[in-house]
Amino acid sequence: MKKNTSKMPAVNGKISIAPSILSADLCNLGQEVARVANAGADWLHVDIMDGHFVPNLSFGPAVVRSLRSNTTLALDVHLMVTNPLRFIEPFAKAGADLLTVHVESQDDTLEALKAIQAQGIKTGVSIKPDTDPDVLAPLTPYLDLILVMSVYPGFGGQTFLESSPAQIKKVRQLINASGKQIWLEVDGGINAQTAPLALAAGADALVAGHAIFSSADPALALKQIRQATPEI
Repeated sequence: MKKNTSKMPAVNGKISIAPSILSADLCNLGQEVARVANAGADWLHVDIMDGHFVPNLSFGPAVVRSLRSNTTLALDVHLMVTNPLRFIEPFAKAGADLLTVHVESQDDTLEALKAIQAQGIKTGVSIKPDTDPDVLAPLTPYLDLILVMSVYPGFGGQTFLESSPAQIKKVRQLINASGKQIWLEVDGGINAQTAPLALAAGADALVAGHAIFSSADPALALKQIRQATPEI
């Protein structure tokens, strides 16, 4: 196994915000990334779509390589692809700090996680809103992050699903039972109004795209999400 050179921090009890570049102005991506970095973003979330696992196509390794050359932010790369084993090495070599695969993909999830570890970067697994979190229990020894989708994957700008807090709570219980330090990230419809729901359910990392990049003041939008208070 290669030495882990990831820029991802250890789980530290603080909220991490990962703006999703899927909602950025791609004609000015460098400026958009600099803007959220200056606003205090912790990671950049990069959604990779293959046109099969989800209907849309998005970015390839070249985009990740360009981002790696132009930012010190950790690159949180989410593989929404049918066969993640094909993509792990190219994206790791391009500069991803963490690769997240879906348990619903066609490839064996454990094999994919071991392949990510072999690249010396951090591992993540994601579940769709209708997937039972119990499928993740055998995988926790291999995980650095679990990503709960609070929308159906494939499109930006969707509304946070009402069923999401219950799903997040189940994953938090699973993480606590594992005894491991594993990030619990939530992606989909996150803004200053929904962030408290995700945080109260147990999230410690939030992906936000539309709420930040479509805002007239992205720095303020990011700050408002970070300062969100969990609803008890």
